[in-house]
Amino acid sequence: MSTETRPYPIVGYWIDLFGDWLKHRRDLGEMRQLDDASFNQIANDLRVSPADLNDLVRRGSHSADELPKLLEALGIDQDKLARTEPLVLRDMERVCSLCSHKDRCDDDLAAGTSPARYRRYCNNAPTIDGLGESAGR
Repeated sequence: MSTETRPYPIVGYWIDLFGDWLKHRRDLGEMRQLDDASFNQIANDLRVSPADLNDLVRRGSHSADELPKLLEALGIDQDKLARTEPLVLRDMERVCSLCSHKDRCDDDLAAGTSPARYRRYCNNAPTIDGLGESAGR
């Protein structure tokens, strides 16, 4: 394979990261252009508080990336949950997005220790446990 055609995954990663950053900056700019009434209406339509909507947009589209990984580690089918309990899943995504324990969660996911430890810090733990009870886990 020649040098010109050999993939450079780290370069691709940084290009993608920069592209995500630019998109996020555009999203923030668009949000700042909204008047309060429009912003509040969007928050109301999404059934979140304006403060939560502001935080969610500020944190970006990858702020709940841990949730699918945690659900998989716990043996919960996210696709099935999306079909049967879409509002529950959306609320879980909101809670995950606003979480302040990302490093701890990421470490547990990487180590495979999430099933034993998530209850110690995950604000979605009561919901997850309720899903398990309703499914007979």
